Amino acid sequence: MSQSLNLQELLQQGGLINATDAQKSKIFTMAQAAEITVGEVDCDRARSCSAVLRAIVKAVDYPDFFGSDLDALYDCLCDTVLDQKTGLYLWFDKLHTGDPALETHAQAILSVCNDVADFVSTKDKMFAYTVIHAGKHPDAEPGVAPTPYSGADVDATYED
Repeated sequence: MSQSLNLQELLQQGGLINATDAQKSKIFTMAQAAEITVGEVDCDRARSCSAVLRAIVKAVDYPDFFGSDLDALYDCLCDTVLDQKTGLYLWFDKLHTGDPALETHAQAILSVCNDVADFVSTKDKMFAYTVIHAGKHPDAEPGVAPTPYSGADVDATYED
């Protein structure tokens, strides 16, 4: 069996798909060819559970009334998958699972993703996802403000 066939089967099966950055384009192309909606969750600057949840909601273009907890995430992802023709594939980019502030929350979020994959499979839909793990966030530099979550490129310093 070819690697492509295995990947296609994994997409149809749903759940976690282990992949590397180098495979991203191929997976996106295969998902789109199978009429699976693709979303990319930019987790690089997310330093808290609520920031990761906001990144997911943004990636799936969910309405503003999101409840910001794991139950709301489950509802958000289930609703989003069920609204798609075939299903949903999410690419979690640079989820800082090695960061002590996120480690437990990240595992809980991924557990919700597994629950969503199980639920939608009974509805003839699929949900699959890949996580590109990142380690701990770099420590803050004294006197330098962190990059705003909005991504603005601003040099800011704290003054005491």
